[in-house]
Amino acid sequence: MNKVPVRVDGRFRLGDVLGSGSYAVVYLARNIITDDSVALKLETVVNDSSSVECEYHILKQLEGGLGIPRTLWFGRESVYHALVLERLGPSLHQLFLANNQKFGLLDVVNIGDQLLSRLEYIHSHNYVHGDIKPQNVLVGLRNLRHTTFIIDFGITKTYWNTTTSDHVPFRHGRRLSGTPAFASINTHLGVEPGRRDDLESLTYMLIYLLCGSLPWLTSDDEKLPTSTILKRKAHATIADICHGIPVEFVTFLIYTHSLAFAEDPDYDHLRSLLRGLCATYCSHFTLV
Repeated sequence: MNKVPVRVDGRFRLGDVLGSGSYAVVYLARNIITDDSVALKLETVVNDSSSVECEYHILKQLEGGLGIPRTLWFGRESVYHALVLERLGPSLHQLFLANNQKFGLLDVVNIGDQLLSRLEYIHSHNYVHGDIKPQNVLVGLRNLRHTTFIIDFGITKTYWNTTTSDHVPFRHGRRLSGTPAFASINTHLGVEPGRRDDLESLTYMLIYLLCGSLPWLTSDDEKLPTSTILKRKAHATIADICHGIPVEFVTFLIYTHSLAFAEDPDYDHLRSLLRGLCATYCSHFTLV
């Protein structure tokens, strides 16, 4: 096992582990020159391909967008690729657990409204995120504590060929690369991911945050096989998924299911559904 460096680039001192994924580990770190705390992602160098490097280049393309983490440094330290990012606050997953595994309607509406704008921005730069879930949405710190940020662009792909000015072709036979609980049915079935799949994942996530679960998950959060999740998800009706929640979520889910592979999503239509809910239930709301 490779020894984790004490410092990266001579100035970023590593602290506790914040989280880990399939290809990298994220640490809390401190810039010993400025005394700022940062998030630092380390990926072991195994070949010429680097997910962390790809993520760095994607984030540079998206730089300046609201809810997009700022990159502070990228390079190699010993046997690791290292990506330094601005430090953010807790994830929706952490807030969800702290809130007895359920959010209020107006908080879910606020989250959905913000994340629609984030996805529209990401899609406008020809990218599909590919793994929308509560763990990949963080809130900011201090005056940005009510602002959502999408993180982890490790499996993000382009859906648009800028050379030919064409949408990527429809293809079957791909492996599921996102998180089974929130993945779209088409992604489960091996279809090339597109913008519609990000939006379907977002819909599942919003319903999960509002209801506390989804029909294809167990109440004790037991880790189910992907095949079991797909089977349950494919057999769940819209009524099953949206039981007991406002009808706007039914419309939201029906719309995301109906999108064709290369169709341009109507983000304004989806936003209007959420904002209609807000107008119905309250004139003011804040993020949990």
